[in-house]
Amino acid sequence: MENKNFEVIIIGGSYSGLSAGMALGRSLRNVLIIDNGKPCNRQTPYSHNFITHDGKAPGVIAEEAKEQVKKYSTVKFHHGTVVEIKKVSSGFEVKTSGNEAFFAKKLILASGIKDIMPDIPGFSECWGISVLHCPYCHGYEVRNEKTGILANGEMAFEFSKLIFNMTKDLALLTNGRSLLTDEQTGRLAKNTIDVFEDEIERIEHTNGFIQEIIFKSGKVHSLKVLYAKVSFEQNIDVTDLGCELTDQGFIKVDFMQKTNIPGVFACGDNVTMMRSVANAVAQGNFAGAVVNKELSEENF
Repeated sequence: MENKNFEVIIIGGSYSGLSAGMALGRSLRNVLIIDNGKPCNRQTPYSHNFITHDGKAPGVIAEEAKEQVKKYSTVKFHHGTVVEIKKVSSGFEVKTSGNEAFFAKKLILASGIKDIMPDIPGFSECWGISVLHCPYCHGYEVRNEKTGILANGEMAFEFSKLIFNMTKDLALLTNGRSLLTDEQTGRLAKNTIDVFEDEIERIEHTNGFIQEIIFKSGKVHSLKVLYAKVSFEQNIDVTDLGCELTDQGFIKVDFMQKTNIPGVFACGDNVTMMRSVANAVAQGNFAGAVVNKELSEENF
């Protein structure tokens, strides 16, 4: 790639990044999308709750989107991993692991997040297949199945309310001493939700599909699906750039998808707990439009 200077660099070429790229390409902006081809949902067989694409494989949706964005000649792609971002006089410099440097007036961070798997054998192999993060994305397909929730405390209680609407055959696995209040425990019992405080030894599965939860106590609990809230970290270090994070660890943005750093925008999974294809596409489209408006104001 001869050109190293762009109006906008988008870091991340999944749903939000491609959506932003399309909006900017249709606005005749010179854009570079940098992506390493490792989306967080690469193990997930099907994507749901995105109208017109319901039930498609995530990779199929992304590839179709990329082919459509490629039709806009001012949008270029670079396969690589971003390792450094810094402010320079002309805007921003972005360096990749291939020791290449690119420059842009504006940045859109659509880099997503990296899930941190708990140290439970079998968990990561089932992630996105039968260990799920979102009932809106996958709950309908496992409705009325024998279901578990891996969580504790307040989050476990609130999550139980949500999943209870999808199945009445539900158990809560706290993986250690319960942090629920007596009132919360009573309400779970009233709704026949069993609470297992035993620590989990491993998840028995077949090709990512759960068969049983094996506890260190020797107990065994059969399940078809397990919902879990896992920790995460940002895919790229945005704190060196000066971007503020929320208490939950997301990039802090305003209603225009602007970070606290002028010229830097963010959209998609890295800014919100509402992790869905539809939401990422909407945020990316809006971020692209806002960036185009900002460039238009500056250039006029």
